[in-house]
Amino acid sequence: MAGQIKVVLFDLGRVLVDFDHLRSAQRMAAFCSKTPRQIYDLFFESSATIAFEAGKITPEDFYLQVKQMLDLKLSYVSFEPIWNDIFFLSVKNRSVFSLVNNLRANYKTAMLSNINILHHEYLKKNFPVFGVFDKVFLSFQLGFVKPDKEIYNLVIRDLGVSPQEIFYTDDRPELVKSAKSLGIRGCVFTDFGQLTSELRDNGIIFMPPEKIPRF
Repeated sequence: MAGQIKVVLFDLGRVLVDFDHLRSAQRMAAFCSKTPRQIYDLFFESSATIAFEAGKITPEDFYLQVKQMLDLKLSYVSFEPIWNDIFFLSVKNRSVFSLVNNLRANYKTAMLSNINILHHEYLKKNFPVFGVFDKVFLSFQLGFVKPDKEIYNLVIRDLGVSPQEIFYTDDRPELVKSAKSLGIRGCVFTDFGQLTSELRDNGIIFMPPEKIPRF
């Protein structure tokens, strides 16, 4: 029998903050010979991006790799705001944020995100999502990216609970699958109503969804 949930662990992107990498690619296309889709396909899931999210290379090194890949006619100072300009908030995000606040009365809340240092610094300044969590785990600080099992093991050890006492939600099925392979409970996030139903099914207590403020 699974233990009682003690920690509710949330992903960041497309759960608490939405993003669209094509916005950045469209702006970069003005400074190279490639189309926005070619730019997106070349480096948003590239080895350079993964290394950057794992904290293995500096922002300047990442920029130089992108510049070389795209033959980009753009300085680092100009590149940084374009790289960061991908985030926005939806009604769904605001609802989940309110839910996190609601859960804090009975549970430890935590965030686990694949994120690079530039996006983290930008979000801290522009989107007040990190302060609501008891613990924030970021890939560039931990040195691993999801779905590497080691990143989940680091989180489990830091939280000081058993995997079965953690409930995790993420929009990417392969990341939830990796966490579940270690005993963490959880679900793939699709929308606010589905998430509250999954929480209830796992015995997690919170204010009725219709009473949780939505913005």
